[in-house]
Amino acid sequence: MAHIGVHIRPMKGLPDAHNAIPVWNSENWFYEDFEVGDKIRSIRRTISEGEAMTFNTLVMDLHPYVADRTFAEKEGVFGKRLVSGAQVFSYGLGLVATNCLNSFSYGYDRLRFIAPVFIGDTIYTIRENLGKELKSETMGKVRASYSVFKEKGELVLYCEHLMTALYRDPVKFADDVAALKGQKPQ
Repeated sequence: MAHIGVHIRPMKGLPDAHNAIPVWNSENWFYEDFEVGDKIRSIRRTISEGEAMTFNTLVMDLHPYVADRTFAEKEGVFGKRLVSGAQVFSYGLGLVATNCLNSFSYGYDRLRFIAPVFIGDTIYTIRENLGKELKSETMGKVRASYSVFKEKGELVLYCEHLMTALYRDPVKFADDVAALKGQKPQ
């Protein structure tokens, strides 16, 4: 498999010399390139109070546990303000997001908020390809797990991302896809 984040993908309108330079974080993977068991780990990221409040305001999540320091410290179960679960989910996925130009998000399964994340916590993510299956004449489905950790390895969030990915060579899968269509709905 090619290295994550280093692919040459020509873009219309650029000079040839520029098109020969690999594009950072823009993968050109097809269904065939996703290998079950492959893992990547992100860099770490600390979540500040300012960005937590900006996120809360943008999504209208002003629950006292995420937006009211006095409540969180004096009446809350955890004794300090939480980072919104939606923000941890978004950041956790973003930390290992690749810009694969041949795959598309199909949805998420098994999303769990396992432990609280607080303002000032530092998180990182490990992504693993869990499985692959045929979907249609043009693309298959890839399932990947996202495990978000804080500090020294405490798991705080888990989910599975379903993606569709174009086949590089759809003809190779045509017979299997045809047989599949007779067995279950897509």
